[in-house]
Amino acid sequence: MNLLSVQEMTKVFGGLLAVNDLTFTVEEGSIVGLIGPNGAGKTTVFNCITGNYRPEQGRIFFGDAAITGAKPHDIVEMGIARTFQSIRLFPTLPALENVLAGRHCRMQSGLFSCLFHTPAQRREEEAAVARCLEELDFVGLAGHAREKAGGLSYGNQRLLEIARALASDPRLLILDEPAGGMNDQETSALVDTIAAIRSRGITVLLIEHDMRLVMNICEKLVVLENGTLIAQGGPDEVRQNPAVIEAYLGVDDEGW
Repeated sequence: MNLLSVQEMTKVFGGLLAVNDLTFTVEEGSIVGLIGPNGAGKTTVFNCITGNYRPEQGRIFFGDAAITGAKPHDIVEMGIARTFQSIRLFPTLPALENVLAGRHCRMQSGLFSCLFHTPAQRREEEAAVARCLEELDFVGLAGHAREKAGGLSYGNQRLLEIARALASDPRLLILDEPAGGMNDQETSALVDTIAAIRSRGITVLLIEHDMRLVMNICEKLVVLENGTLIAQGGPDEVRQNPAVIEAYLGVDDEGW
Protein backbone atom coordinates (compact mmCIF):
# COMPACT_ATOMS: atom_id res chain seq x y z
CA MET A 1 0.00 0.00 0.00
CA ASN A 2 1.31 3.45 -0.92
CA LEU A 3 1.42 5.79 2.06
CA LEU A 4 2.64 8.77 0.02
CA SER A 5 1.95 9.45 -3.64
CA VAL A 6 3.40 12.39 -5.57
CA GLN A 7 1.79 12.78 -8.98
CA GLU A 8 3.09 14.98 -11.81
CA MET A 9 4.31 17.64 -9.39
CA THR A 10 5.89 20.84 -10.74
CA LYS A 11 7.32 23.73 -8.72
CA VAL A 12 8.62 26.96 -10.26
CA PHE A 13 10.46 29.87 -8.65
CA GLY A 14 10.32 32.82 -11.01
CA GLY A 15 11.91 31.50 -14.18
CA LEU A 16 13.54 28.52 -12.43
CA LEU A 17 11.94 25.12 -12.88
CA ALA A 18 12.87 23.57 -9.52
CA VAL A 19 10.77 20.38 -9.81
CA ASN A 20 9.57 19.12 -13.18
CA ASP A 21 6.58 16.77 -13.54
CA LEU A 22 7.71 14.50 -10.70
CA THR A 23 5.89 11.26 -9.91
CA PHE A 24 6.90 8.73 -7.26
CA THR A 25 5.41 6.71 -4.42
CA VAL A 26 6.48 5.66 -0.94
CA GLU A 27 5.15 2.32 0.22
CA GLU A 28 3.97 2.05 3.81
CA GLY A 29 6.62 0.52 6.07
CA SER A 30 9.50 1.22 3.69
CA ILE A 31 12.65 3.36 3.80
CA VAL A 32 13.00 5.44 0.63
CA GLY A 33 15.88 7.70 -0.33
CA LEU A 34 15.47 10.84 -2.45
CA ILE A 35 18.91 11.53 -3.90
CA GLY A 36 20.63 13.64 -6.52
CA PRO A 37 23.41 16.20 -6.96
CA ASN A 38 23.32 19.55 -5.16
CA GLY A 39 20.58 21.75 -6.59
CA ALA A 40 18.58 18.80 -7.90
CA GLY A 41 15.39 19.99 -6.17
CA LYS A 42 15.27 17.45 -3.33
CA THR A 43 14.50 19.82 -0.46
CA THR A 44 11.96 21.62 -2.65
CA VAL A 45 10.14 18.29 -3.00
CA PHE A 46 10.11 17.91 0.78
CA ASN A 47 8.83 21.45 1.22
CA CYS A 48 5.97 20.77 -1.18
CA ILE A 49 5.03 17.55 0.63
CA THR A 50 5.06 19.23 4.06
CA GLY A 51 3.15 22.34 3.03
CA ASN A 52 5.95 24.88 3.08
CA TYR A 53 5.53 25.35 -0.68
CA ARG A 54 2.52 24.88 -2.91
CA PRO A 55 3.32 23.26 -6.27
CA GLU A 56 2.09 24.94 -9.44
CA GLN A 57 0.92 21.60 -10.84
CA GLY A 58 0.36 18.06 -9.66
CA ARG A 59 -1.17 16.33 -6.66
CA ILE A 60 0.13 14.86 -3.42
CA PHE A 61 -1.72 12.17 -1.50
CA PHE A 62 -1.09 10.87 2.01
CA GLY A 63 -2.94 7.61 2.09
CA ASP A 64 -6.30 8.49 0.54
CA ALA A 65 -6.17 12.13 1.62
CA ALA A 66 -5.20 14.88 -0.83
CA ILE A 67 -2.70 17.16 0.92
CA THR A 68 -1.60 19.38 -1.97
CA GLY A 69 -1.30 22.91 -0.61
CA ALA A 70 -2.39 21.98 2.93
CA LYS A 71 -0.97 24.01 5.82
CA PRO A 72 2.14 22.61 7.56
CA HIS A 73 0.41 22.27 10.94
CA ASP A 74 -2.45 20.32 9.35
CA ILE A 75 0.01 17.99 7.64
CA VAL A 76 1.78 17.34 10.94
CA GLU A 77 -1.54 16.51 12.60
CA MET A 78 -2.30 14.08 9.76
CA GLY A 79 0.89 12.17 10.56
CA ILE A 80 3.82 13.57 8.55
CA ALA A 81 6.79 14.89 10.54
CA ARG A 82 10.13 16.16 9.29
CA THR A 83 13.59 17.37 10.16
CA PHE A 84 15.43 20.10 8.25
CA GLN A 85 18.65 20.40 6.30
CA SER A 86 19.61 23.34 8.54
CA ILE A 87 19.02 22.50 12.20
CA ARG A 88 15.98 24.30 13.61
CA LEU A 89 15.97 23.98 17.38
CA PHE A 90 15.35 26.35 20.27
CA PRO A 91 19.01 26.58 21.31
CA THR A 92 18.47 28.23 24.71
CA LEU A 93 15.82 25.72 25.81
CA PRO A 94 16.60 22.29 27.29
CA ALA A 95 16.51 19.28 25.00
CA LEU A 96 13.35 18.00 26.70
CA GLU A 97 11.45 21.23 26.00
CA ASN A 98 12.49 21.06 22.35
CA VAL A 99 10.94 17.60 22.11
CA LEU A 100 7.83 18.78 23.95
CA ALA A 101 7.36 21.35 21.17
CA GLY A 102 6.90 18.43 18.79
CA ARG A 103 4.32 16.85 21.08
CA HIS A 104 2.14 19.96 21.16
CA CYS A 105 0.02 18.90 18.16
CA ARG A 106 -1.21 15.83 20.09
CA MET A 107 -2.22 17.68 23.26
CA GLN A 108 -5.92 18.39 23.83
CA SER A 109 -6.01 20.87 26.72
CA GLY A 110 -7.67 24.15 25.81
CA LEU A 111 -7.03 27.70 26.95
CA PHE A 112 -9.15 27.39 30.11
CA SER A 113 -7.40 24.21 31.24
CA CYS A 114 -3.97 25.72 30.65
CA LEU A 115 -4.79 29.01 32.41
CA PHE A 116 -6.15 27.29 35.50
CA HIS A 117 -3.80 24.30 35.36
CA THR A 118 -6.64 21.83 35.84
CA PRO A 119 -6.01 18.25 36.99
CA ALA A 120 -6.70 16.98 33.46
CA GLN A 121 -4.17 19.42 32.02
CA ARG A 122 -1.56 18.41 34.59
CA ARG A 123 -2.08 14.74 33.79
CA GLU A 124 -1.74 15.43 30.07
CA GLU A 125 1.43 17.44 30.63
CA GLU A 126 2.95 14.72 32.81
CA ALA A 127 2.14 12.12 30.15
CA ALA A 128 3.69 14.33 27.47
CA VAL A 129 6.90 14.75 29.48
CA ALA A 130 7.11 10.99 30.02
CA ARG A 131 6.57 10.34 26.32
CA CYS A 132 9.21 12.89 25.28
CA LEU A 133 11.73 11.42 27.72
CA GLU A 134 11.11 8.07 26.02
CA GLU A 135 11.90 9.62 22.64
CA LEU A 136 15.10 11.14 23.98
CA ASP A 137 16.09 7.72 25.29
CA PHE A 138 15.19 6.17 21.94
CA VAL A 139 17.69 8.37 20.08
CA GLY A 140 20.35 7.99 22.77
CA LEU A 141 19.96 11.39 24.45
CA ALA A 142 18.37 10.37 27.76
CA GLY A 143 21.29 11.84 29.69
CA HIS A 144 20.96 15.21 27.95
CA ALA A 145 17.31 16.03 28.71
CA ARG A 146 18.12 19.07 30.87
CA GLU A 147 20.96 20.40 28.72
CA LYS A 148 20.37 23.38 26.46
CA ALA A 149 19.94 22.27 22.86
CA GLY A 150 22.54 24.75 21.65
CA GLY A 151 25.17 23.16 23.88
CA LEU A 152 24.81 19.70 22.35
CA SER A 153 27.20 18.43 19.71
CA TYR A 154 26.13 18.88 16.11
CA GLY A 155 25.40 15.17 15.75
CA ASN A 156 23.30 15.16 18.92
CA GLN A 157 21.36 18.18 17.70
CA ARG A 158 20.47 16.14 14.62
CA LEU A 159 19.23 13.34 16.87
CA LEU A 160 17.27 15.83 18.97
CA GLU A 161 15.43 16.98 15.85
CA ILE A 162 14.53 13.35 15.13
CA ALA A 163 13.24 12.90 18.70
CA ARG A 164 11.11 16.05 18.35
CA ALA A 165 9.64 14.77 15.09
CA LEU A 166 8.88 11.36 16.60
CA ALA A 167 7.05 12.99 19.50
CA SER A 168 4.30 14.05 17.06
CA ASP A 169 3.33 10.39 16.42
CA PRO A 170 4.10 10.38 12.68
CA ARG A 171 3.19 7.68 10.24
CA LEU A 172 5.71 9.15 7.79
CA LEU A 173 9.03 10.62 8.96
CA ILE A 174 10.85 12.85 6.46
CA LEU A 175 14.56 13.34 7.16
CA ASP A 176 16.53 16.02 5.31
CA GLU A 177 20.23 15.08 5.39
CA PRO A 178 20.10 13.47 8.86
CA ALA A 179 23.78 12.45 8.73
CA GLY A 180 25.00 15.95 7.88
CA GLY A 181 27.90 16.88 10.15
CA MET A 182 28.12 13.43 11.73
CA ASN A 183 31.33 11.41 11.99
CA ASP A 184 31.54 7.77 10.88
CA GLN A 185 30.61 6.39 14.31
CA GLU A 186 27.61 8.68 14.62
CA THR A 187 26.49 7.83 11.08
CA SER A 188 26.67 4.12 11.83
CA ALA A 189 24.52 4.64 14.92
CA LEU A 190 22.08 6.69 12.85
CA VAL A 191 21.59 3.76 10.48
CA ASP A 192 20.55 1.65 13.49
CA THR A 193 18.23 4.42 14.68
CA ILE A 194 16.49 4.69 11.31
CA ALA A 195 16.05 0.92 11.19
CA ALA A 196 14.56 1.04 14.69
CA ILE A 197 12.18 3.79 13.62
CA ARG A 198 10.92 1.62 10.79
CA SER A 199 10.52 -1.28 13.23
CA ARG A 200 8.03 0.93 15.10
CA GLY A 201 5.85 0.95 11.99
CA ILE A 202 6.94 4.40 10.83
CA THR A 203 7.70 4.90 7.13
CA VAL A 204 10.86 6.89 6.37
CA LEU A 205 11.64 9.16 3.41
CA LEU A 206 15.07 10.74 3.48
CA ILE A 207 17.49 12.96 1.60
CA GLU A 208 21.12 12.03 2.16
CA HIS A 209 24.42 12.65 0.42
CA ASP A 210 26.19 9.84 2.28
CA MET A 211 25.85 7.12 -0.33
CA ARG A 212 27.05 4.42 2.04
CA LEU A 213 24.16 5.18 4.36
CA VAL A 214 21.67 5.36 1.48
CA MET A 215 22.77 2.10 -0.09
CA ASN A 216 22.88 0.37 3.30
CA ILE A 217 19.40 1.21 4.51
CA CYS A 218 17.10 2.27 1.66
CA GLU A 219 14.98 -0.27 -0.19
CA LYS A 220 14.06 2.19 -2.92
CA LEU A 221 15.82 5.23 -4.36
CA VAL A 222 14.30 8.14 -6.27
CA VAL A 223 16.96 10.08 -8.20
CA LEU A 224 16.59 13.70 -9.33
CA GLU A 225 18.72 15.87 -11.56
CA ASN A 226 17.78 19.49 -12.20
CA GLY A 227 14.35 18.82 -10.75
CA THR A 228 13.62 15.93 -13.10
CA LEU A 229 13.28 12.25 -12.22
CA ILE A 230 16.06 10.30 -13.91
CA ALA A 231 15.78 6.94 -12.15
CA GLN A 232 14.00 5.04 -9.40
CA GLY A 233 14.23 1.52 -8.09
CA GLY A 234 16.29 -0.64 -5.77
CA PRO A 235 19.82 0.45 -4.77
CA ASP A 236 21.59 -2.05 -7.03
CA GLU A 237 19.41 -1.13 -10.00
CA VAL A 238 19.93 2.60 -9.49
CA ARG A 239 23.67 2.22 -8.94
CA GLN A 240 24.05 0.73 -12.42
CA ASN A 241 21.76 3.20 -14.20
CA PRO A 242 23.77 5.13 -16.85
CA ALA A 243 21.84 8.38 -16.20
CA VAL A 244 22.63 8.17 -12.49
CA ILE A 245 26.29 7.44 -13.15
CA GLU A 246 26.48 10.49 -15.42
CA ALA A 247 24.69 12.72 -12.89
CA TYR A 248 27.16 11.70 -10.21
CA LEU A 249 30.22 11.90 -12.45
CA GLY A 250 33.09 13.09 -10.32
CA VAL A 251 31.83 11.45 -7.14
CA ASP A 252 34.40 9.13 -5.58
CA ASP A 253 33.54 5.53 -6.38
CA GLU A 254 33.92 4.68 -2.71
CA GLY A 255 30.86 6.80 -2.06
CA TRP A 256 28.78 4.09 -3.69
